[in-house]
Amino acid sequence: MNALHSPYAKLASIITLTLLFLNIHSVEAFQPPSALLVSSCASRHGFSIALQEKNDEPTTAPASVRSTPTDWIREEFESLPQTHLPTPHLGEFKTGKVTSSEGLLSKGRVVGPDRVLVYDTTLRDGTQMESISVSCNDKFKIAQRLSKFNMDYIEAGWPGSNPKDEQFFSQAKLPMEEGGLDETTKSKLVAFGSTRRKGIKACDDGQIQKLIESGAPTICIVAKAHLWQVTDIIRADPDENLQMIFDSVSHLKQVGREVMVDLEHYFDGFKFDKEYTLKCCKAAIEGGAKVLVMCDTNGGSMPWEVDQITRETIAMCDELESEIFGPGDKRVTFGMHAHNDCGLAVANSLTAAKAGVGLIQGTVNGIGERTGNADLCSIVPSLALHVETKMNVNENLEEITGLSRFLDETLNRTPNKGAPYVGHSAFAHKGGLHVAALERSPDSYQHIDPSRVGNQLRVLISELSGRQNILGKIKKLDLDIADDVVAERALVILDRVKRLESMGYTFEGADASVELMILHSTQGYCPPFRVLDYTAQVYDTNVDSASRVMSKMENGHQKDTNVAPNMARATIKVRVLDDPKKSEDEFLDRLEVSEGKGPVDALANALKKALAPSHPSLDNLQLIDYKVRILDPESATQAATRVMIEFSDTSTNQKWSTVSVDRNIISASLNALVDGFEYALKDVVASCVIDHVDHKFE
Repeated sequence: MNALHSPYAKLASIITLTLLFLNIHSVEAFQPPSALLVSSCASRHGFSIALQEKNDEPTTAPASVRSTPTDWIREEFESLPQTHLPTPHLGEFKTGKVTSSEGLLSKGRVVGPDRVLVYDTTLRDGTQMESISVSCNDKFKIAQRLSKFNMDYIEAGWPGSNPKDEQFFSQAKLPMEEGGLDETTKSKLVAFGSTRRKGIKACDDGQIQKLIESGAPTICIVAKAHLWQVTDIIRADPDENLQMIFDSVSHLKQVGREVMVDLEHYFDGFKFDKEYTLKCCKAAIEGGAKVLVMCDTNGGSMPWEVDQITRETIAMCDELESEIFGPGDKRVTFGMHAHNDCGLAVANSLTAAKAGVGLIQGTVNGIGERTGNADLCSIVPSLALHVETKMNVNENLEEITGLSRFLDETLNRTPNKGAPYVGHSAFAHKGGLHVAALERSPDSYQHIDPSRVGNQLRVLISELSGRQNILGKIKKLDLDIADDVVAERALVILDRVKRLESMGYTFEGADASVELMILHSTQGYCPPFRVLDYTAQVYDTNVDSASRVMSKMENGHQKDTNVAPNMARATIKVRVLDDPKKSEDEFLDRLEVSEGKGPVDALANALKKALAPSHPSLDNLQLIDYKVRILDPESATQAATRVMIEFSDTSTNQKWSTVSVDRNIISASLNALVDGFEYALKDVVASCVIDHVDHKFE
């Protein structure tokens, strides 16, 4: 091709004519239209941009920053042949899957509540919660689990803010065999950042470049949408803030990324200066944003305010899009990002969806800065089951309880038992009247079938329980007992529960103790072992007060000793069946000694040591929690103590808890231990004859 007729020569001619027209002799003094600015920035970074196709969104600068010859130059610029310009490549994920921009948002605006996209920000906004820290390896595990649940977008971090997030995106791009993420998860990733800084071009902004280098197919940038925040917090000129939004969005779009804009402080800004907030929306739309996310950043908006402002915003932006794209052409999807400072994050998110928002941002279990973000574990089931919203996650809704507990386990958090839908107590029933009604119809005191979210109905046993609570437990055990006997036993057990709870027991979290109580009341069952006697001793060579101990350590006067400090030793004698498979009266007494870090630890070790030869399955038994509560502190050292121990079977991941009360903390602990070990063996031993022989230990 003749060099004089090349697209680059034509471009140079256009710029030269423009400079002459404006009588400007320095290219740097001329503020070029944003399309040219992006092109020149891209060239300096070693790659070119593919110009827009005829039917793609135009990239037009806001009227407030538009140069006089812009329209003419853009027409000439866009007339250049695309075939002579190389396509962009700067570390993007090479996947065989359809990227987000080509799939979820390619058919125009997504409108709620009929259809909603779910945007998870657990790995970015969620990790800003107090006491939460997550490694890069754990972020990989969580991202893969979120992808398996089929979240539409997974915001994985801010690559320009910290080395951990940069490491995540860098490793994520690798092939799976080299430690990268699978292709489906890669296609869902979002890199988070901000608009360019003041006084600098988008292509020269380091954190913008980090977003591009992350390779994520979707980029979400945060922009100030509150006039006061612009003038007093970041101290920028309001028009410059609009240009920052436009430049950042258009630059990222031109390099092939799908762009979303988090409009920070949107609702507060709308109430402060509606006109300016809508100008921010306009700058983002003209820059080419696919999604505008309205953020209740401080968490102080009421649901009725969210409804009104959301509807007004969408209506005004409809008019704007009609001016830009043509009548009725609605390309921009609106999103909602809520914080929970007033306890309304879920309500505000659902309200926004009802008002037309098509993308909801939130976190698993509602973790996030301050009081947290909108809880997707409440929003997703509510939309799916009560609003009948079409979401890609609907097909995996039964896994949401497992997802919730997986995240808590990975982050080493104690699960919220009272969490809607996914909490351990979400479908727990305690009152006898409720349980009696549930026997007739599960819908009487439940808004959904718990199995639809992967949870389960639980009947609690307490002093408030009725006969139906106990009957439900007995039926669950599937015991071969006549109905009249079951009814009689239920009353006896209920009476015993109420008497024990008056003494300080609580069976609400100790289902294993209740089941053992029922089993002990039936004929044909007796324990697989009995503890005949035990002793526990503690040896401690250091009886100094803390101050004296520290003083000795600092002065190097601590004496060496052959006896470990705080060592405990326990001796336990048990009676077990020599071979649990035999039905004959063959049993033996076994005496074992073990040590531990304390008397309870030593007793647990000795008990397992004594029972393991006859019951090898106990090797899988673990004690995962031990709680002690003083019931009557006014009794001082004679106070009654309640001990609750949680156990786990590592081979099945089953967990159970037992409880005991005694004024001797060691006795209470041993009783709870024995119940826990017995519960682990209840399905192993079909029958037992120890109680039928001499009753030596009655």
